[in-house]
Amino acid sequence: MRRRAFILGTGAALAAAVPGRLRSQQAPRRVGALIGASGVSVPPFEDELTRLGWKIGQTLKIEYRFSGGDTALTRAQARELLALDLDVLFVQTNTAMAAVHTERTSIPIVFAMVSDPVGMRYVESFAHPGRNVTGFTPFEPSLGGKWLSVLKEIAPQIEHIGLIYNPEPGNNAGAFRKAIDEFATQLRIASIENPAGDSADIERLITDLGTKPDSGLIFLPDSLTSDRREEMVALVNRNRLPAIYPLRYFCTAGGLISYGVDLSLVLRGAATYVDRILRGAKPSELPVQAPTQFELVLNQKTARLLGLQFPPTLLARADEVIE
Repeated sequence: MRRRAFILGTGAALAAAVPGRLRSQQAPRRVGALIGASGVSVPPFEDELTRLGWKIGQTLKIEYRFSGGDTALTRAQARELLALDLDVLFVQTNTAMAAVHTERTSIPIVFAMVSDPVGMRYVESFAHPGRNVTGFTPFEPSLGGKWLSVLKEIAPQIEHIGLIYNPEPGNNAGAFRKAIDEFATQLRIASIENPAGDSADIERLITDLGTKPDSGLIFLPDSLTSDRREEMVALVNRNRLPAIYPLRYFCTAGGLISYGVDLSLVLRGAATYVDRILRGAKPSELPVQAPTQFELVLNQKTARLLGLQFPPTLLARADEVIE
């Protein structure tokens, strides 16, 4: 079974006010899209813009750039897009937002899949973003503690945790680490390790923890691991490590368990903000949206592979169970 919801708050009300017809005499509007993790973002984003009355390629032209989470490439693509005559820039993932923020542009920006935007100083507050940036943040820092507690529920023996993310600049891991540390002592976690230096250290960390008894993994939101999710999940399963992931598509790739938002709803929400700005709204007037509900997905096949059994209480709470 599957139950999913993402409350867009005032964003949903703002999206409701859509003019009946776009003026054909206008030149096409231009949107830039800097996408960190490829392959999943374009359809829901474009579908929502189409529903709102735009004709992709005619009344609205979208310039896409896909970086796969590569930090240097993301920075180059950010500069490339900002050099164009854009009406709005859509930015997906922490790495992409960090690259754009460094450029200090005045172009209206709508972000999605960006965590801790206030702490990273992208916006002044959720209610009043200020300046030219707003968007949708689907990962509250407090989720770090939730991920840890759910992982302990499926594998109570875990004492060592590896945090998996790209340690290169742009990933907002600090806020999640703080929440995880707060829960670690009471959940009897002896050590927490994270990759150091650059992304090449991710695989080393996974392999090293695979040799250490009673170890598990928490994948933090990250465009690099998302883009390489099939490879990452396969490595985790080969090392027989229980792991929790931030998005459902890790589970469909063979991951054990995920807890997070419905990505397609976040992207559709971001599209409503792009639409509003194209029609005259200012980013500073559109509050940053946060999720209020999350989906829990369990993969029974992977649990059997790892010799684990989901507790009945966890199965009862699941929004979807992959058999």
